[in-house]
Amino acid sequence: MGDTQICAITNVANSTQNGATCWRGGQQPNGSSQFISISSGSKFSCGVLESSYRVVCWGNSAIASRIQSGFGNERMVNIYAGGRHACGMNTNGFLICKGDNNNGQLNVPSNLVSNEYFGLSMGMNHSCGIQFVNHTVVCWGGNGAFSSNVTESISFESVVAGLDFTCGLTTSNFSVVCWGPGWTSNMYPQGAALPLPMILPVQPTITATSNVAQLSSSSPVSRSSTLRRQGSRLMRRQRSVTSSKHADRAEEFLFTDLAAATNDFSLENKIGAGSFGIVYKGKLPDGREVAIKRGETGPRTKKFQEKESAFDSELAFLSRLHHKHLVRLVGYCEERDERLLVYEYMKNGALFDHLHDKNNVEKSSSVVNSWKMRIKIALDAARGIEYLHNYAVPPIIHRDIKSSNILIDANWIARVSDFGLSLMGPDQSNRDYSSRPMKAAGTVGYIDPEYYGLNVLTAKSDVYGLGVVLLELLTGKRAIFKSEAEPMSVVDFAVPAIMAGELTKILDNRVGPPEPSEVEAVELVAYTAMHCVHLEGRDRPTISDIVSNLERALAAVDDSHGSISSGPISFVSD
Repeated sequence: MGDTQICAITNVANSTQNGATCWRGGQQPNGSSQFISISSGSKFSCGVLESSYRVVCWGNSAIASRIQSGFGNERMVNIYAGGRHACGMNTNGFLICKGDNNNGQLNVPSNLVSNEYFGLSMGMNHSCGIQFVNHTVVCWGGNGAFSSNVTESISFESVVAGLDFTCGLTTSNFSVVCWGPGWTSNMYPQGAALPLPMILPVQPTITATSNVAQLSSSSPVSRSSTLRRQGSRLMRRQRSVTSSKHADRAEEFLFTDLAAATNDFSLENKIGAGSFGIVYKGKLPDGREVAIKRGETGPRTKKFQEKESAFDSELAFLSRLHHKHLVRLVGYCEERDERLLVYEYMKNGALFDHLHDKNNVEKSSSVVNSWKMRIKIALDAARGIEYLHNYAVPPIIHRDIKSSNILIDANWIARVSDFGLSLMGPDQSNRDYSSRPMKAAGTVGYIDPEYYGLNVLTAKSDVYGLGVVLLELLTGKRAIFKSEAEPMSVVDFAVPAIMAGELTKILDNRVGPPEPSEVEAVELVAYTAMHCVHLEGRDRPTISDIVSNLERALAAVDDSHGSISSGPISFVSD
């Protein structure tokens, strides 16, 4: 809804086409455009085209044309309109805002982590978004009226803006918090009822402090806590049964033993971070070297349930997953608020570190600076993902495939790690493209644009992330890197060159031009990567297709007389 007009995406029966219709005086979009997202502001509306991911706007010609031209050729996955401005996420995961900026409503704070937002909302002269990293809300614009960020310690599930105030639904107990210059404590009489989610049919009361009002109730707190406790117990019961089958593989450790193994979790032993905590190198009393992931404690832990969920997820999955190309779980620890997982130690660290270490400046700097080794690592990772998608029962979608989650052991075998965001995939006949609604999670630069924009999760979301990793291996560039002081994705950097047949222009100089026996192999990896990062999941290869192509590529490098041209490069769309 805008100030006067209302617009909606219309789904035609027995059709995948999603047009838009406006009423109450709202002008209609031109032609028969199909949209994945639409939004209305003051006398204008905008939508993201399904065919090209470009923004088109209609309504007041001056406003609409200004905003549309501002977005230009940006490929977007969603759009949110305000008074005379609009913001949305592009396919690289960056927030883009265009339109009037007379109150700073386009000035996205630059000191925040990679501009990673979801749940955007636009007021007349201000903008707000929920940060991916901790679910806190940040607002900007409104002539600085929102800059104090009164919600910096509150985690939110969703936000919505009025003309000059914003309200959000909190994660902790589903209460509603409102703030901004247009919100005052007398906007609702004490004890007024506001609608809450249907699972919590209660009448909350309102407590107000200055211009921040929090709608709260003991009922939603106690009930939601009960639901979470019950869910946690069920998960633990299920996990204990699963774990008992692998008791020899999943040991239960005492916290004091793990603290001793890491020298009381000293900074010197810190080797990385995972989905719910910090990872430390440790040495057990029997001499085994391990990696110990400790759930965050203290003020950085906004929600204990979040840590618990990631811990339960990894423990439940890894207790029953055993494959050469998956990091093996050694054991776990649950004591009071402490949650720790113990893995086998990967001596050669993460692929990300090898590719992007500042000391890796020439061919001799790292073992991974050869096309054979890079193709082998890619194949190892693909085989691990293939096991998750095709052989685990039920199948598993990792949701966070990236180079920092591909670890390398002492024998230079690559393994997929970090299952804190993983989910069981829909157990349907078409495993590669069966889908389920799911709020997007993952890492900017690797996250599937279709998953991010439509909140529909499929196995092809992992394929997209693997495609980005393949492009990292080919180019040596990070998933998101600075190009002439502007952020650029490795997808936008590499795909046009691959399509134009100019692969050599984007290959990593540290590895150098491929030898004659490597040319076809590197080309096959490049074309496979290009298909993996298609915007639409149905156009991406299956993980088995990828494994097959990488096997052919590696075989060609191993055999200087071999050729991969004996078979066509083909992908079957679902």
